[in-house]
Formats: sequence, C-alpha cells, structure tokens
Amino acid sequence: MVRLENGLSLECGESIAPLEIAYCTYGNLSSARDNAIFICHALTGDQYVAEQNPLTGKPGWWARMVGPGKPIDTDRFFVICSNVLGGCLGTTGPTSVCAETGTAWDCDFPQITMKDIVAAQVKLIDHLEIGRLFAVIGGSMGGMQALTWIAHHSERVFAAMPIATSPYHSAQNIAFNEVSRQAIFADPEWHKGRYRDYGAIPARGLGVARMMAHITYLSEEALNRKFGRRVRQSGLSSDAFLFGEMFEVESYLRHQGSTFVRRFDANSYLTITRAMDYFDLSADHDGDLSVPFQKCPTRICVVSFSSDWLFPTTQSRTLVRALSRAGANVSFVEIESDRGHDAFLLDEPDFDRTVRGFLDGAAEHAGLRRGQG
Repeated sequence: MVRLENGLSLECGESIAPLEIAYCTYGNLSSARDNAIFICHALTGDQYVAEQNPLTGKPGWWARMVGPGKPIDTDRFFVICSNVLGGCLGTTGPTSVCAETGTAWDCDFPQITMKDIVAAQVKLIDHLEIGRLFAVIGGSMGGMQALTWIAHHSERVFAAMPIATSPYHSAQNIAFNEVSRQAIFADPEWHKGRYRDYGAIPARGLGVARMMAHITYLSEEALNRKFGRRVRQSGLSSDAFLFGEMFEVESYLRHQGSTFVRRFDANSYLTITRAMDYFDLSADHDGDLSVPFQKCPTRICVVSFSSDWLFPTTQSRTLVRALSRAGANVSFVEIESDRGHDAFLLDEPDFDRTVRGFLDGAAEHAGLRRGQG
C-alpha cells in the first residue's frame, strides 16, 4: 500500500487527497529498472494476480500466467498489479474515508474515467521510481487501461498487450451495464447508495448484476458444454418448478452472485462500470481513432478470441486498423476458442504461447538479458 498525500486531480474537476493505492509485486526489479510489467485487472479483478486473495482464500486470478517460468516470467520480469481507483480492495474508492467529511465516500465518490484510473497507476510507477515500463498487459477492462497507457503515456511503455478489449464501450455493453445498475437500484437495501448507514448491503441487486454480467463473459458453446439442460434435482414439485434450482446453469449463476456480494462493493461496481461506459479513445478526435496513437513508439500486440461476443474480434480489427494508420508497430492475433470472453483467464495454450512469444520478442528488442531480474 502506498499513500500519496498530494492525491489526484480527476477529469471531472474534483480531487482526491490523500490517494491510497493497494498493489502487489512479483519478481525483482532489475538494477536498470527496465524490466517492469504492469498488469491491469478487469472489472471485478484485484491486485492479487498471482497469490492467494486474503479475502476469498482463492488463488490469484492469473496465477497460471504469472510466475517463475510461466508466460509472464517472474524470473525475468518485475510484475506489478494494483487495485484500480474506485475499487474496494485497498485503493481509494467509495468504501474509503473522505478526508473532508471523516466518513466513507459511498455514493458521493466522484465520477472517474479510464484516464483517471491510469493516472493513479502512473503515480504508483512514479513512486516506485520506474521511468518506463517494459510492458503493460490487460484483458477486458484491463485492456482499456493498457490502451489508455499507450494513448496518453506511450513514452513510458515499451510494449503493450491489450487483450479481449476495445477502444470504446459499445452501445450493447453500455446496455448490459445499465441493466446491472438498475438491478442494484431496485434492491430495497440500496437506500440511495447510503446502505452502509443502515447496516445493509444491496446483496440481491448486486448478485443479479453479477449474474447478468457473467452470462456475457461466456459463450453459448461454453454454457452448453458445461451445463446443457441438465437438471440439478429430480422429482419436481410445483414450487420447485417455479422457484427451485431447476437447471444446473441456474445454480451456477446463483453461486456466482452470492459469492460476489461477499467480496465487492455496490458503489464500486457502479463507479467502475460507468468509467467503462464513458471510455472512447476517439471521442476527443472527431471519431478518428488513429489520432491518439500518432507517433506512438510502443510495440503493440492486440489479442482477441473468436467466440468473444462481449468484445468481438471486429472491434479488435477496428483498433488494429487505426493503429496501422497511425504508423504504430502493431501485430494482431485472434485465438480460436469456444470459451467466450473469459478465455483469457482460462487454460488456452495458443494464448499462452502468444503472450510468451510477444514478451520474449519485445525483450530481445529492448535488450533485456534473461535472468537479470
């Protein structure tokens, strides 16, 4: 944890001070301080990328990718991952105490953008006295952060890998997020965002929001393979038919919802989903997506998955074309997978090889020696 007394000025015109950033690191920073990889987590992720989460007891969300000898090799690289601004696992967010009031921000937490989230990460990198990152890597919302890094801080990033993401949030994805938010607002325990004053949490609404979002992370093929139409119980009564856990997929979604509410805050969910909705790198350039990447020196590898309908390959191709128009050094890989958007979190050998190959190639061009960490 780092506490920065000067805080952070936000795009909305407000400021947050002090600013606290919770983060984890893996591996060793080289003497030249040139082997650091920053991993940006997705919407409901956290800084515990390669170690047990102390809140849930579960392994790190990308432990299969980050570690000694793994695709993101901590024998070679110094890996950093921080909880995003607006989060609820240590970095300043709605659950944090506002210095001016002495109470939690709750629903009064300022509206943030992806640029604000990355600006907080830049402050962390400055605190660690790292002038330039070797690489920034992120999937989904983490990919939005990676793109923000290279659009606004490209001189500080040698290589970047935006994965299963897009340079803007589509109308469809905004619609999904709005349904999730409305589920939270409709919960009787919402109390207009002041639920903690009542000793309550909008658990049902937040659980439904998670269930709805989780459907978008999977593909039809993955759902059919994992659950099909299998029934969890036999001997259906009339009550069970209407309200019971009739299908295995229903049980799975309810489990996802119930476990989520024990580790995530509703106001954080609202804050971060809104930041995703506002994300559009071309918005300030009359819709020309190539402009933010003009004169970008960063080596970039864009990765998509064939069955991802949340951030489909068409959006990745739009991004790659814009990067090419800007003259950026960009490569593109579409991974064949039937696992949907969440494929980047799962065991996909082709994806693993892509990550390892890109980082090894970039390290060679950067002149990084093996084992220097």
